[in-house]
Amino acid sequence: MVQRADPPLVLGFDTSAPHCTAALLLGDRVLAQRFEEGSRGQAERLMPMLEEILAEAGETWSALTAIGVGIGPGNFTGIRIAVSAARGLALGLKIPAVGVDGFDAREQQGLLAAIPAPRAQVYCRLPGQPPRLMPESEACDAARSAGLEFAPVASPAEMAHRIAELAGKRYQDSVVAPAPLYLRAADAAPARDLPLQLIDG
Repeated sequence: MVQRADPPLVLGFDTSAPHCTAALLLGDRVLAQRFEEGSRGQAERLMPMLEEILAEAGETWSALTAIGVGIGPGNFTGIRIAVSAARGLALGLKIPAVGVDGFDAREQQGLLAAIPAPRAQVYCRLPGQPPRLMPESEACDAARSAGLEFAPVASPAEMAHRIAELAGKRYQDSVVAPAPLYLRAADAAPARDLPLQLIDG
């Protein structure tokens, strides 16, 4: 894989929750970012949003160093949309795509990394333990025992920024394509992920 000059130009995006969000970073500098609430129309909105981000920054697809994508946990359909897009873009551009889980994207000092889930549950990553789905009450008690604040957030405004930032630090060591992080069984059989076609004007 060809190594590009620093600082890296990284496009990060996420549709794992009721939002569609993206950010473009040059090193640690934010060139452009978007955040839109709503779980419907993510598949139709994501690629136009990425085009808008690049146009605003005066950049092109071919200038990208790496892609960062949120891999969940969260909404099954939303996760598949973003991961499929990242895989397709990485393949077409011949650049690495880095999967960033929702816990890393939400991580803050003193805060338990937790993501709202259906039926009064949360996706939670307790210190020193693998992530899992648990009742909110159990997660709240666990956070208190660990001396952490329990404040799960579905759609942090800076999520795409954080994903791009982490991808910029990890892309040179990335050898595995992004894959969805599912912590509960799907209510329906997941659709097959298909790479998107890339059209660079």
